Amino acid sequence: MYQEDLVKRLESELSGDFEKAVYRWTLDPHDRDAVLLNVAINQLPIPDYRVIIEISCIRSHEELLAIKCAYQIRYKHSVEEDLAQHTTGDIRQLLVGLVSVYRYDGKEINARLASFEAEILHRVISEKVYNHEENIRIITTRSKAQVLATLNQFKDDYDTKITKYLKDDSSHEYLSALLTAIRCICDHHKYYEKVVRCALNKPGTDENSLTRVIITSAEKDLKEIKELFQKRNSMPLEHAVGKETSGDYKAFLLTLLGKED
Repeated sequence: MYQEDLVKRLESELSGDFEKAVYRWTLDPHDRDAVLLNVAINQLPIPDYRVIIEISCIRSHEELLAIKCAYQIRYKHSVEEDLAQHTTGDIRQLLVGLVSVYRYDGKEINARLASFEAEILHRVISEKVYNHEENIRIITTRSKAQVLATLNQFKDDYDTKITKYLKDDSSHEYLSALLTAIRCICDHHKYYEKVVRCALNKPGTDENSLTRVIITSAEKDLKEIKELFQKRNSMPLEHAVGKETSGDYKAFLLTLLGKED
């Protein structure tokens, strides 16, 4: 009851980017991700596929299950139901597959299977059949360790990363979503660093993306993201955030960024 009253008070008294940041910080991590999923699914004119994929591919299978339970309690619908309602075609098949899966979380891999499926991926991608059911099956159902083994085998066999074969075209929503899923599975720290960098470099700053990454990572792996940002940009993330934000919002983000120091 006290937490509900606090959240209502925050929503009524705070405004803008600061309001969103503080409100989401007060939520339990699973409930926070449920809110982020709902906002992303209902975004107009099209859902924010990137957020949906981040949560589906970066969280552990136990975390994803808890997030989906929190979503049902809060919205009285399943994530899959709402996502299917707001998407169509290949993108629906990919996204619903990602949020529905309960991946094996072990480290064991099958090298022979990795070689076989790397060959499958190369064949369908070379034919530019990006929405082939085998692409979706491999990315959405295999364990993260097995997907990584397959993608590493792809690189070894064909002398380039699979992401180089898949041209990053933001106008092609399915291809963009597939690339995002691969990047989140392969190295989510590197992926998050790029999200933050692009958010800060975008004219006007993309506060939604900046807030999302910092808040959801603050108690997990923000240190690794900060280190990658420093290495990539020759500037501490705190300095970049301080330069591109202002007021209470700036102070709040800088406080979170300093939690690991």
